[in-house]
Amino acid sequence: MDNQELQKDYKKLYEAEREKSEVLVSKIEECEKEIEELQFKLNRIKGSFAWKLATPLRKGLHFYEKTRDRLTRYGSIPGLMRKVRSKVQERKNMKRHGTASFPSPEEAKRQREAVFPNMVKFSILTPLYNTPEKFLTELLDCVKAQTYQNWELCLADGSDHEHAYVGEICKKYAAEDPRIIYHVLDHNEGISGNTNECLKLATGDYIALLDHDDILHPAVLYEYVKAINETGADYIYCDEITFEGDSIDHMIVLHFKPDFAIDNLRGNNYICHFSAFSRELLDETGLFRSQYDGSQDHDMILRLTWKAKKVYHVPKALYYWRSHKASVAQDINAKTYAVDAAKRAVHDFIMDVYGMDAKVESTRAFPTIFRIRYPLLERPLISIVIPNKDHMEDLSRCVESIVNKSTYENYEIVIVENNSETKEIFDYYKALEHNPKIRVVKYEGEFNYSRINNFGVTFTNGKYVLLLNNDMKIITREWMEEMLMYAQRPDVAAVGAKLYYADNTIQHAGIVIGLGAHRAAGHTHYKDDKMHLGYMGRLCYAQDVTAVTGACLLVSRAQYDEVGGLDETFSVAFNDVDFCLKLRHAGYLNVFTPFAELYHYESKTRGMEEGEKMKRFQHEVDLFRTKWKADLDAGDPYFNPNFSLDYSDYTIK
Repeated sequence: MDNQELQKDYKKLYEAEREKSEVLVSKIEECEKEIEELQFKLNRIKGSFAWKLATPLRKGLHFYEKTRDRLTRYGSIPGLMRKVRSKVQERKNMKRHGTASFPSPEEAKRQREAVFPNMVKFSILTPLYNTPEKFLTELLDCVKAQTYQNWELCLADGSDHEHAYVGEICKKYAAEDPRIIYHVLDHNEGISGNTNECLKLATGDYIALLDHDDILHPAVLYEYVKAINETGADYIYCDEITFEGDSIDHMIVLHFKPDFAIDNLRGNNYICHFSAFSRELLDETGLFRSQYDGSQDHDMILRLTWKAKKVYHVPKALYYWRSHKASVAQDINAKTYAVDAAKRAVHDFIMDVYGMDAKVESTRAFPTIFRIRYPLLERPLISIVIPNKDHMEDLSRCVESIVNKSTYENYEIVIVENNSETKEIFDYYKALEHNPKIRVVKYEGEFNYSRINNFGVTFTNGKYVLLLNNDMKIITREWMEEMLMYAQRPDVAAVGAKLYYADNTIQHAGIVIGLGAHRAAGHTHYKDDKMHLGYMGRLCYAQDVTAVTGACLLVSRAQYDEVGGLDETFSVAFNDVDFCLKLRHAGYLNVFTPFAELYHYESKTRGMEEGEKMKRFQHEVDLFRTKWKADLDAGDPYFNPNFSLDYSDYTIK
């Protein structure tokens, strides 16, 4: 075929795609108009007298529906009461992380007298701007109360003349303690500029950032210097509490964080407070950049953690974030520019690291919790492997949803037939022969989920393998694109999707090792409502996890082969978790994305007697716990040790 003919073909393809785009744009416009009309009608209804009159009835109905849903979720009234009791206990447990966690006089003395091989000096940077008097004195007092003594507090004051008391208070404290260094700025340079002015005053080995209206736990620097000496960390952060009013014990939110997770950080600045990092690391990357004011910390944390040799998380609530009318903690609308700044920070970071022009979008959870759309570098063949025995209805629903809903076109389906007996399933296989994308291969051995999938993979031609159960139904049209955008990264291996039961409750949103009664592995947010935001918005952004379910798992063929596929000693349970742990130990990340959604009609094909099933399950529990004892003892890095392993909903223990 000559160049002229190729150009004609390309032109035809271009015109076809252009026409498709025009049709889609037209449909989008129609939908937008319809939404606008419906919103107008809804607003008119809500403004009516009848709507306002019916408010008590609606509230009553809402309470009834909520109670009914909870009873459904927890199985019975006793089940619901157990959950209520656990939440009451959790509220009691929260108090342990406030002033009750402060060291006793004896412990404080021991910490003050402790000697470490490396007695690093911390430079705490705090820019001041019209700081309320109460906030300022509490800040100064909390720094002076630190049990670790080798610190300096660097204050750069950009306050106006109407707030002259700021300087008076700071000068008084500085006169009493030479570790407090106070500098008046000629003019207010914004939070980035003022913080960078603080840095000019700093002489410490490690730099730490403290907002002018927040409070530190008395032992935070002690915990940090201890971590530095034990781990060699050049970047450290801790858990934090949001409080309101006059006391840190008036807690709104306890934010217990995962260990360092780069995808979490891109989707949500979960680290936030209280960061400390080595001077050498800072010299390599720089501190704040004014073009990201409002989310300058997100920009800085992304850059510093990317360059850090060792990021360490102290799993203790050691920072108290004050919520008040002018703070982001209470209302992001207090700093609307922060949202745009955060989007730019994440976008620019991804561009710098990967050269990808990713789209960063706010989610329903919070304006600064993001969905990230990475561009696909290529559109390789994805091989979907589906084990099956009988259950024609399940399989046909699954296959038809892939064919009819998927926008990704470069795929093949390999169905692994395993000892089916019904005529209808073989008739269905026959009907599939007309589709060149679908093949049926025959596995004649006894049921072994791992072996069947490994067998099926040998028949695939794709660059990527997508393990899929036969009882799935696609919801998200771009489900393969969504999973592939993460799998294409060289640092990522297994990618999992968000799965729902037929009743729109969550079946899978990532797996935590050690979770559950058997302390082997369990699903987080299990049986939560489909629309649940998740703990600290975790159901609204892609994140790093220890494992994802094999019911829907995308991985490159090269990585699948690298770790030897699924371990066939796990015939039914834990083979997916085992597989993901092997990938982690090979140096890869595993990612869960909530933006690839499927229904899972849950494991109807196993067909064992109850007693036999329980015996087999316990055997695989024991096998898993023995094989991965070290990992289980260390705890799941993405599940904070302050959470109970008895519950999947991040209940504080």
